[in-house]
Order: sequence, then C-alpha cells, then structure tokens
Amino acid sequence: MRFKTWAWGLSVASMALLTACGGGGGDGGNADVRLLNASIGYSALDMAVGTDQKVVNSAVAYAKAGSYASVSTSDSGTYIQNSTVGSTLSSTTPTLSSGTKYTLIAYGTTSAVRTTLLQDNQDKPDAGKSKFLILNLAPDAGALDVYETVTTSTNLDDAATVASGIATGGGSGYASLKSGTFRFVVTAAGDKTDVRLTIPSLTLPDAGVSTLILTGSNGGVLVNGMQVIQEGDVTNYANTSARVRLVAGLPSGNLITGSVGSVPLLTSAGTPAIGSYTQVTAGSQAVALTVNGNPVSTGAAALTAGNDYTMLVYGTAASPSVSLLSDDNKLPNSTVNAKIRVINGLSNTTGGVDLRVNYAAYGSNVVPGSASTATQTPAVTNAQVSVTASQTAASLFSKSDVTLTANNNYSVFVLGDINNSPAVTLLRDR
Repeated sequence: MRFKTWAWGLSVASMALLTACGGGGGDGGNADVRLLNASIGYSALDMAVGTDQKVVNSAVAYAKAGSYASVSTSDSGTYIQNSTVGSTLSSTTPTLSSGTKYTLIAYGTTSAVRTTLLQDNQDKPDAGKSKFLILNLAPDAGALDVYETVTTSTNLDDAATVASGIATGGGSGYASLKSGTFRFVVTAAGDKTDVRLTIPSLTLPDAGVSTLILTGSNGGVLVNGMQVIQEGDVTNYANTSARVRLVAGLPSGNLITGSVGSVPLLTSAGTPAIGSYTQVTAGSQAVALTVNGNPVSTGAAALTAGNDYTMLVYGTAASPSVSLLSDDNKLPNSTVNAKIRVINGLSNTTGGVDLRVNYAAYGSNVVPGSASTATQTPAVTNAQVSVTASQTAASLFSKSDVTLTANNNYSVFVLGDINNSPAVTLLRDR
C-alpha cells in the first residue's frame, strides 16, 4: 500500500519538550484545549488551567477526551490532577496560538504522568483518503513498528508498513492512507514476531484525520491503543492479551509439560526449566500441567490484560505446588539504573532466600513460590551478585563478574533441590 507523509508542524518530540520546558507568552488571545486521558494508572483525571488553576475538564475517564475549554494564550499554565484527591500529577506551560484547537494527552503510569500536545488543525484530505498519525506514548515498550493489513489477514508477510522505529515519545508523521476498515498490528521495532498489540478492525475515516495513540500497560511490554478523531471522539483498543512463562523449580530428572488456555508453554522440558514469555488471551484461562505425565491439580489462571506473569511450579515431583507471580517488566525510571529481583522455586525447604548486589540487600526472606519486588540498582560492571539461605546464611550462589546493564530488568531464579546443588540462573527479562 502506498502512502505519502506530510510535515505536520511541530514534531511530537518538540511538543513534548515544549510542554515540559514551558513557554507561554502566547499572542494574547484564547485557544481551545481539551484533555485526553491516556494514562492507564488513573481511571479519571482533571485538567486545570491558569494562575488560579481553574478546572475546565473534570473526571475525564481513561481513553476518553473532555470538552474543549477556552485557555488564555498568555496564561496557559496547565495542570493534570488526580480526580479523586485533586493532587497535581503533571504541569506544563505550553505555547498556544489564538484560535487554534489542541488536545493535551496525559499518558504514563501511576506517579509518572507525562503530557504531550496535539494540534487539531490538520486540513482534511480528499474523499477516499484519510490522514493518519501514530504516537508512541508507551514509556516502557521501546521503539515500535506498525503494520496494516486487510481485516481477514492473519500474518504480516504481505502487510504494509505504516510506520517503523517510532521511538518512545515520538510520532510517525501524518500518512495519507486509503479510508476504510483495516487490521493494524504493532510490533517491537525490527521484529515482526514480537507482537505488542493487534487491532483486528480499525476504521480510517473518509476525508478525515485521526491519530492512533499507543500507550503503556501495567506489565510494561505489551501496549494499548486508542484512536482519536480530530476534534472528535476517542475509540479504545485495549490489549486483550497477557504474557505468561512457565518456570519449573522441581528437582532435576523430571519432565514438565504445561499450557494456559490451550497455548503451550513448555513441552516435556527437563527440570529445572525456565520457559519464554508467550502471549495468551487474558481473563480466566484453564491451566493444564503434567509432571512426568501425571496431571497437576491447579485452578484456572486469572490473567489481567497487558500484564506479564511467571507461572512457577515448585516443591516435589510427587506433590508439586503452583504459584502465579505478577511480573513488573516496566523499565527503570532512571536510564542509568537496572532492575533486579529473586524468584524462589526451591524444593525440600520452607525457608527463604536473600539476594544481594555488591553486598546491598535486594530481597530478604523470599520464601518458595514467591518473588521479591523488582528493585532498581545502579548499572554496574563486575558486580557481585549473591543468593544465601535466609535462616542459615548458607551460600547458594555467588558471582563477582556480573554486568547489570542500564535500562534492563533481571531475575535471579533459585530452582531445584536445596540439598543437592540448586540451580541458580541470572536472566535478563528484557
């Protein structure tokens, strides 16, 4: 599919910088501004403006936009507030032009709300065409590619590339596409197999202008989408998947097979074993597990869309236990830090383990079937990472030349029989 890209005034990066650094000093008239709540961490947000912080959009629900409100271009201070308690989550002083309409997009997660400003002044294209902009406002997802296919397609082999390598906080520029209803697939940049969101059916308005906003998830890797029509409504395209990996901490010499919702996670894998993240449909999903061909009794898995999970099987082969751990794969909030945690899948013990990096504690008394909180640590080379038994201080693992790379997440898996050389693995989750 052929498309043409227009210049569209300020780039998203420039607008983000403008809203972050301030500006003000407009032309003395009024502009019209509305709030779009794209922050998954808040079910409702307010927008206040001016030196008196007058609320002009109130209780704007997630994936919804408020009504346009008149804002003085010479007093354009704008405050995004928590609708429940009224606290200010983000503030900016954008430069506004008199007579122009804008959508202020609030995005990000709890305690990390950001904003960017979208100008609602694009000329409409000719009949049969649609102007389409894509914004990557998913802070933890990394650069993204977007593909377009017919709605009946199930693969990306013949898909049209609508945008590639859109950096976090960046935009694609407006593309001229054929109007109509199509399937859109979002992937990690350069990897068609790493699907982050599938929108089976999205309509590009005839002779219209719209923007697809890609927002973050609680897991950090998958993304959500919402389409906003210029000066019009918002349609939410929430992710319907979760990511699950199966980890078996059972002693060596056993075989495990497992699936969630008929999606295989491991097949006849020798234990201990660490599977890869696999996308499954969110919601209540049946779990099928066998150890050495014997069924393991477990209930359904309650999976929240957009989240990442580790399904941990531990204990003995004769009587295994199962835990579903929620994984925080959001990136560190500082680009010079890494995140690390420990997952205890040991058998033959009820005692916890401790995790230390350069002798500092990053997990204490983490009992079997559980994980410590993913905690930030300064990125470092030649770090000493150690795991000890909490009750006896016995060393289970110690390595002194570990590199923890900035902007990466790590898990230390402690698996197998505590009495027979347990397996300890440091794995980069992303």
